[in-house]
Amino acid sequence: MASILRGKLNESRLLHVMAAHSPLSAKLAEETGFDGIWASGFELSALYGLPDLSFISMTQHLDMVRAMSGFTHLPIVADIDTGFGNAINVTHAIAEYERAGAAAVVIEDKTFPKVSSLAITGRQELLRIEEFQGKISAALATRRDPNFVVIARTEALIAGLGEAEALKRAAAYEAAGADMILIHSKQNTPDEVESFVRAWSGDAPIVIVPTAYPEMNEGRISALGKIRMVIYGNHAIRASVTAMKDVFARIRRDGGIHTVNKDIVPVEEIFRLQGMDRVKLVEKQFLR
Repeated sequence: MASILRGKLNESRLLHVMAAHSPLSAKLAEETGFDGIWASGFELSALYGLPDLSFISMTQHLDMVRAMSGFTHLPIVADIDTGFGNAINVTHAIAEYERAGAAAVVIEDKTFPKVSSLAITGRQELLRIEEFQGKISAALATRRDPNFVVIARTEALIAGLGEAEALKRAAAYEAAGADMILIHSKQNTPDEVESFVRAWSGDAPIVIVPTAYPEMNEGRISALGKIRMVIYGNHAIRASVTAMKDVFARIRRDGGIHTVNKDIVPVEEIFRLQGMDRVKLVEKQFLR
């Protein structure tokens, strides 16, 4: 899958990557036409009913990446937060995620344990630049496939350190060998990110996650010319919660499923997504 993602990046077009938290959500993203899957730590934390505070273990996240990899043909960009520790932990993580079928990882320059970037208040502490460069170097030295993409994410804007610090860190991470730079912001307009992108003079392509500033659409992104990947970071879990809350409330209000049933997919659609047709073929061929 790493070579597929690398090939897409070489096409010089904007890649649209959708968050997923399960094989089923990954399959739906594939059928909708996205270029890749974002194996979101935030979404998996929410699936377990936990805050995004490094409570989900590497093993739990890896198990989901492995399950999604076996269910979709799209390359998976794994959100590994801070790399689960220092540079030594990163070497272990990279080997495991590559083995699990991921095509790329995103590592952020926060301290461990992290606090969700979009939290209104909370600790947003960053590592020393040199220490994070070491993590990038560790990732690059560990990957077996040179097509495996290592994306360095700077949280300088999230931490309120300003554009100059974000540019300084991005340049240092590119110098350490990062394939791409992810710049993140929790402002509710794209101004901060657009300013960073315009000021960026490096060669590494930019990745953005416009969760907080949803008006940053494809046309606006493409006009900047340096962004190669946009990640829709938590829309799968938010859409799931929206739909379930609505359906559950209607069932309680109506005293049954008699009105809501026509508005949700039939069981046959779930069978299709589960691959029941393939099971029937196998039964016919081998059960004797």
